[in-house]
Amino acid sequence: MPWPLPALVAWAFAWLIFVLVQRVLPPVAALLAACLLGTAASVLGGNWWRRGLIAMGFPLSLALLGVVSLPTWAWLVPLSLLLLVYPLNAWRDAPLFPTPRGALQALAVQAPLPLGARVLDAGCGVGDGLKALRHAYPAAQLDGVEWSWPLRLLCALRCPWAFVRRGDMWAADWSGYRMVYLFQRPESMARAAAKAEAEMAAGAWLVSLEFAVPGVLPSAQLRAPGGRVVWLYRMPLKRVEE
Repeated sequence: MPWPLPALVAWAFAWLIFVLVQRVLPPVAALLAACLLGTAASVLGGNWWRRGLIAMGFPLSLALLGVVSLPTWAWLVPLSLLLLVYPLNAWRDAPLFPTPRGALQALAVQAPLPLGARVLDAGCGVGDGLKALRHAYPAAQLDGVEWSWPLRLLCALRCPWAFVRRGDMWAADWSGYRMVYLFQRPESMARAAAKAEAEMAAGAWLVSLEFAVPGVLPSAQLRAPGGRVVWLYRMPLKRVEE
């Protein structure tokens, strides 16, 4: 949805939940329910400030309107929920960039893998990347690692055929994987390449949607639907100066 429609829809539904729940439960319980919905809807934001705006919009509007009197500590509820979904130590990585449907549909042509090969979605979010990988490699063993435990839980529910665990993608061992897939941000790519080069076997693949590894020649490129580029790097990496 074009911005600011996601925020407006989220705020409207949060208010609806608040009004309905308040009829049967105390105001604090209604606040919690509405904030839960707003935080869940924050995944619709395309960057950090939009996600924060979606999550915090309802409680801020509630405070400005003065509809109901709440204890001071109640205003920590939306902030706590936001930090639960997006932990502080994960802010250096991509907050939540879902892989578009069909973005990896031609990946297996350029990077064929043996049957049963292990593939990791590093920072799997809510599972869109795992779904795209399954479409490309239906016979692969798919794993996902995600630091936020609410997102990890949602991903596991959406992708029951994959092994999804909570953990730090940078601390996870990549050595057993034939492919590691990322949809991070430009600042993360040099670190990802260094980790892949140090841990992954020769012939394994590092795949990045949208963002290239600086100073490294790609083994192949794919043009995904919507104009995005999929960058493929086969171990060992080839530096530009080589």
